[in-house]
Amino acid sequence: MAGVGMAAAAARGPCRRWGWTAVSFGSHRGLCTLLVRKPEKATRWFPACRQKASVSFLSRPDLPKLAYKRLKGKSPGIIFLPGYISNMTGTKALAIEEFCKSLGHAYIRFDYSGVGKSEGNLEECTVGKWRKDVLSIIDDLAEGPQVQKEIEMKGVWSMPSKYNEEGVYHIQHSFIKEAEHHCLLHSPIPVNCPIRLLHCMKDDVVSWHTSIQVADRVVSTDVDVILRKHGDHRMKEKADIHLLVCTIDDLIDRLSTVVT
Repeated sequence: MAGVGMAAAAARGPCRRWGWTAVSFGSHRGLCTLLVRKPEKATRWFPACRQKASVSFLSRPDLPKLAYKRLKGKSPGIIFLPGYISNMTGTKALAIEEFCKSLGHAYIRFDYSGVGKSEGNLEECTVGKWRKDVLSIIDDLAEGPQVQKEIEMKGVWSMPSKYNEEGVYHIQHSFIKEAEHHCLLHSPIPVNCPIRLLHCMKDDVVSWHTSIQVADRVVSTDVDVILRKHGDHRMKEKADIHLLVCTIDDLIDRLSTVVT
């Protein structure tokens, strides 16, 4: 992201990872925005408007309170990161708020500590402290697929799922942390036998692209990826089971031929 503001570069990763888009403006000219999608039709320019809601404050233990304004809406949400010593009441911040409001998207604008209506002494501020400000906004105000802070605080993540009677799976933090030691797709997978990967393209839990990645990583040359256009994550339909059984039967014949 070229030409970002002081804290934007440090916060860019978390914003993109957690499903929000960071919008930052430096002291230079030009608009640096990371919008996930462009409107299908030409977008009208929304002029800055007066602030209609009172300023809210995010309280943080041992850290200055941050002044912010939040617009509820759908995902992906937009977070405005002001430039150096700029605040959330600037023309661009207000114009983007009107833009998000017109599309129904969530939006957050705020003041760094020591700037605008936020607490703190500007002379004591650093890029690192402003980076913490951005992360506080993401962790405590942004709504969406963030789960990292909840897991660390509660020790468990309640993952919504339509495949459970409760409508949720309770996943322990220890389970997730230990699983990080078993990631396979970052290097070749030393499995050298016939492999058949069956995947439904309507799987809403694990993307079928994962099977393609696995096929690419395993060292075996006898690898087939079989994609079903219909069917869900469970592959429990009669046609799914039939395909599974036929695939196993084919593998048995193949392996039996090799052995004899």
